[in-house]
Amino acid sequence: MAYFSTTKKGEIQELREGISSTNIKTKKDSVKRVIGAMMAGTDVSSLLPAVLVNMQTTDLELKKLIYLYLVNYSKSEPELAIHAVNTFVKDAEDPNPLVRALALRTMGQIRIEQITEYMCEPLHRCLKDNDPYVKKTAVLGVAKMYDINAQLVEDEGFIEMLHDLLGDGNPMVVSNSVATLAEIQVSRPEQIILEITSDVLQKLVSALSQASEWGQVHILDALALWYTPETSSEAERIVERVALHLNHNNSAVVLSATKVIVKLTESIKDTAIVDKLMKKLTQPLVSLLSSFPEVRYVALRNLNLIVQRLPDLLVNEINIFFCKYNDPIYVKMEKLEILMLLVNEQNVSQVLNELKEYATEVDIDFVRKAVSAIGRCAILLPGAAGLCVDTLVHLVETSQVNFVIQEAIIVIKDVFRRYPNKYESIIGKLCAKLESLDEPEAKASMIWILGEYADRIENADKVLESYFLETFADEPPVVQMAILTASVKIFLAIPASQPMVQSVLKIATKKTDNPDLRDRGFIYWRLLASSKELAKSVLKAKKPPISAQKDLVSKDVLADLFPYLGTLSSVLHKVPEHVMTVHRPSNLANIPMPGGNAPEEEVTVGRTEEAPQQSLDDIKPSEALEAQQKDEEDLIDLGVFGLGSGSAPPVDSSGLVDLTMLASMMGAPAPAKQSAVDFNTLPQLTQHQSGVSIFGKLIQNNQKPALFLRFRNASNTPITNVDLRFNVNAFALKAQPANLAPYPVQPGQQRDVTIACDFDPAQLKVTGPDIQVGIQCDVGMVMFLLRGKVLSLIQHGTDVNFGKTKAASVKGRVASTVVNGCPGVNPVVQKLVGFGFVETNRMTRDGIEAVQLYGQVPPLTGHIVIEMMFKGGQAHCNSRSEPDYLAGMLGDELGQELP
Repeated sequence: MAYFSTTKKGEIQELREGISSTNIKTKKDSVKRVIGAMMAGTDVSSLLPAVLVNMQTTDLELKKLIYLYLVNYSKSEPELAIHAVNTFVKDAEDPNPLVRALALRTMGQIRIEQITEYMCEPLHRCLKDNDPYVKKTAVLGVAKMYDINAQLVEDEGFIEMLHDLLGDGNPMVVSNSVATLAEIQVSRPEQIILEITSDVLQKLVSALSQASEWGQVHILDALALWYTPETSSEAERIVERVALHLNHNNSAVVLSATKVIVKLTESIKDTAIVDKLMKKLTQPLVSLLSSFPEVRYVALRNLNLIVQRLPDLLVNEINIFFCKYNDPIYVKMEKLEILMLLVNEQNVSQVLNELKEYATEVDIDFVRKAVSAIGRCAILLPGAAGLCVDTLVHLVETSQVNFVIQEAIIVIKDVFRRYPNKYESIIGKLCAKLESLDEPEAKASMIWILGEYADRIENADKVLESYFLETFADEPPVVQMAILTASVKIFLAIPASQPMVQSVLKIATKKTDNPDLRDRGFIYWRLLASSKELAKSVLKAKKPPISAQKDLVSKDVLADLFPYLGTLSSVLHKVPEHVMTVHRPSNLANIPMPGGNAPEEEVTVGRTEEAPQQSLDDIKPSEALEAQQKDEEDLIDLGVFGLGSGSAPPVDSSGLVDLTMLASMMGAPAPAKQSAVDFNTLPQLTQHQSGVSIFGKLIQNNQKPALFLRFRNASNTPITNVDLRFNVNAFALKAQPANLAPYPVQPGQQRDVTIACDFDPAQLKVTGPDIQVGIQCDVGMVMFLLRGKVLSLIQHGTDVNFGKTKAASVKGRVASTVVNGCPGVNPVVQKLVGFGFVETNRMTRDGIEAVQLYGQVPPLTGHIVIEMMFKGGQAHCNSRSEPDYLAGMLGDELGQELP
């Protein structure tokens, strides 16, 4: 440890003198001190010339130290590092295999392209070396060279040499060759780099039993990804060899062998053999949970995927997933998830006893999840629903902890929705715990129960009024919404509660700053004023069924994830291309929601500019209602109460009210006009590790830029709070606040949101076509790249004469695009005019139609001119703009929008 002490003043000169000493021990000690200072963060790059002089030493220990120093400082001093090439090449021919391997390994670690070129000859020679250690090092050197210069590797024929080494007699060389070819294959998916033929297969299987544990992992992973048996008998033969590795001490080998066996069983026709193999898998997988907590967590994340793929594999071993008192919280949480995957009618009683015990733990998050799991069991297993409800009621009656009672009420509400008119007898026991409620979601759930079953709860109006109305103004939006809806439902069931509902409607429409609460208040007001039966048909409409899903990962993603068991992807439950940082995945169309099709709703948040209209505070009831009002306090006609003279709104074929036409009858503004959004081809912007996926694109909403997002929630957490921010971008766009609190995205649901965007000069920075977006929500921070859209920025209403004059003066750089499959000049012009362009010129000559359009982007002081020539289904587009970068971005958009 003395070598890692910090340097003193003047010590660099002392080290330089020590390195230049003729005494080998002094020289070695000095280099050790240099390495120690380097590791401690001290800059000792000035010693590079002195160190280079000693490269040709015959002392192996000193040479290793010098090579370590070179790897660290070669990037900062590439010109000096080049001088080491001759020594590297010379050492690559040294009689000592350790020196040959050391020289080759160091050349690969120095990521300088000039040095990489000098690696070719030593690599050719070392790949044919008689010593397996040198050969193994050379194989890994090919992977390093490919990462620096892929074309050079292909030109030098190293890939073919790696294929030859798959038949090498040393298993270490074979496994490293497989690992290198697999890495190259992943980076070049369009080519077949690693093809496992029957000949290669026999070589890999022969090396499997003799390879090191990580060599076995490389070979098994390659079989899982790129080997498909030709016959059932071949699959049986390979499975028999692979199954021997299920009892390995290394859990990575066990998981790799498992995924190979599971894949090959799909090709085995004999079901008896398949059943036998599944039984063989059980014990090795169970043994993974007998290691350290960190390893257990990784094993549980992988077992989660295995259980989803093979639901019956571990169902008889459910006891191993019961939580122990000394399990870390992250292990307990994962065990709960797997318990929910394995629970069935036969073992539900045993599981419920465990969950009841977990509800007495001290960790709040774990207890909540345990109570929630009881509700999930009730929804998943109709035959055990009664037993689950009894367990929940027992917790409500006996628990002295508020959060247990509140979580139980939340899940009981879901049970009521899953089994209507079956367990309502327990409502009285829930009402006895009203004073224990202090969390918004628990309050909202209890209020929903009061409103939904007002006709079965004695004095439901009094209960709501005494426990919740007094604090209405101080409650969060989700509770206020619940109170508003419940008060109307109670009035429909108990007409005597008229003063209460009148008071709530007055607060909601006159004394609140929440536009969503106010809008809902006006809707209920008009519904009641129009017809009591109409209000009942809306508020008491049949609700969509709810379900608790077992599969946490969609089938398509699960199929993609399974070959990567034992890797980081299997721990995060994300396919490899989604694991690394921010990315732009390809468009995903028609992705099924986990567990079925949840109801989709679109919510527009943020400001949208529309035709001038009255503010909500100034909205008055219709004249017919005004004639019926007795005074300012009378929001609903007290005489007729709900039987207004207005015509009833239309009802569709399913018996549900057409809310769009109903809104127009109420005098509400028409929905904001937005550019067409293809809901089936929305690009996926990101997928959070919790299971939340976000799709979307920039659009024009009401002739203004807006962000259309689709939140798909496959997590266990409702998405309520969303704070979305744009980084500085080339479009000067800034997102308006988004409030999802009144419309939370519940687990298993998806919701469409349109977020208005403003222009902010402080946001302007030419960074390229992508906008960095960050969203802080209930599941954590989510970041992604959003492709900007010039077409969404064009200002509508530009004067044609102004456009003709300005188009002639725009002299920016020209960006050219050829669009195939154009429908013709008129549809294209009509589409661009819809984005805000104006047609400034058109002519036809020799069968070629030409058109010129102008668009204005005032926030960027921008002007865009598009000149298009049409012939034979092709459109040649030349765009120029001020500033220049807009035309280049627009060219890509035209290629996507016009066909």
